[in-house]
Amino acid sequence: MIDYDRMLKKAYSYGIDAQKILPALDAYAEYLVSYNEKVNLTAITDVEGIEDRHFIDSLLLAQQPEIKGSVVDVGAGAGFPGVVLKLYRPRINLTLMEPMGKRVDFLQSLCEKIQVEAEILRERAEEAAHKEWRGAYDVAVARAVAPMPALVEYCLPLVRPGGIFIAMKGANAEGEIQEARTAIKELGAAFEKKLEFELPDQSLRSLVIYRKTRSTPSMYPRNSAKISKAPL
Repeated sequence: MIDYDRMLKKAYSYGIDAQKILPALDAYAEYLVSYNEKVNLTAITDVEGIEDRHFIDSLLLAQQPEIKGSVVDVGAGAGFPGVVLKLYRPRINLTLMEPMGKRVDFLQSLCEKIQVEAEILRERAEEAAHKEWRGAYDVAVARAVAPMPALVEYCLPLVRPGGIFIAMKGANAEGEIQEARTAIKELGAAFEKKLEFELPDQSLRSLVIYRKTRSTPSMYPRNSAKISKAPL
């Protein structure tokens, strides 16, 4: 389904060698489009859009040296970026955290189909962080889940002290970073860096990286209603 030569050239332009995972990406794209006909997983269903906005976007994160150890993809949806991270870095221990049952069903069948080993949890992050998954991960990642002040409250409690959280944001990343400054301090983390990329379709991607400096106070995360109505 995907154009192998085109996909390789795009990946190489960012210094990414995707040769070995092309067959898996091809199977992923085909299954995604087919499954999307019965369950709404993505608005992007054209082949080049999938290559650019899903695969290249996820690979830009996958190539970062911070992606190692135990990684949780919060609000995993259709598997981006988490499944691509595992394909590119097979040694990570991946958890896909997704509250919607139909999407969980897709993730389970996708991982079986393309032989990706992952723990798939039907959990809301704000609830999981008050269970055994609190402070359980070296890395948390999230894409298109919530504005930054809310997103950090969902994700940082899942990260161990010393670990990192990476938010995948767009053109307004700097504004979101500023809006989340109070939340970051309260939750026990510090801004580390922001990486900026232009995707092949000329859309902008920022990777915002936070380092967990201490344990998050036990009262966080709050329930989703409080997080959305009164962000930190």
